[in-house]
Amino acid sequence: MGEAVAILLAAGESRRMGQLKALLPWQGDTLLGCQVSSLLQAGIHQVVVVLGHKRDRLLPLLEGRERVVSVFNPDYQEGKTTSIKTGIKAVLRSPRSADAQTLVLLNVDQPRTSETISTLLSRHESSDCLITIPVFQGKGGHPLILDCSLLPELLEIAEASQGIRAVVRKHEERLQRVEVDNPEVLWDLNTPEQYQAAVTQ
Repeated sequence: MGEAVAILLAAGESRRMGQLKALLPWQGDTLLGCQVSSLLQAGIHQVVVVLGHKRDRLLPLLEGRERVVSVFNPDYQEGKTTSIKTGIKAVLRSPRSADAQTLVLLNVDQPRTSETISTLLSRHESSDCLITIPVFQGKGGHPLILDCSLLPELLEIAEASQGIRAVVRKHEERLQRVEVDNPEVLWDLNTPEQYQAAVTQ
């Protein structure tokens, strides 16, 4: 398996949840802590966590963790694309990420097991595709796996042009959809109801 880097987006305001999603309990940890652990256990070489809203409350969860760096997005209120680009800039300037061939992109409110991430990485790296998307019962989910050759294009995304979706559409011919048997790839915990539903599964 080639070297892979992950960008974990945790800059949002969690308005629909009503509390900071990154700090919600999850499998004996917080969503943020569990996500970082899953990514590392899956073989990710470095995890870049993008922080914004109330970053001072999240930084202590990341201190002292090997292969984990945090970056601050001062423009987080302008949309998710600003956080993606903040993370990509951090990847590009990090010596630890210089040899990375693969990028895993995930939101902090999309908890995934290390097994799922590892399986998707393996499928991606054994193909000649630029983008890999997990699918459960015909519906696309996350994480998004991308070849690092796309990083310059990702730096140009904008909210007005549908962000990363524009890059995915552009490379449709080199995109693979991997069917998985775990509904977690569809989890997107934006509301208390979605969080409770996922906790009880």
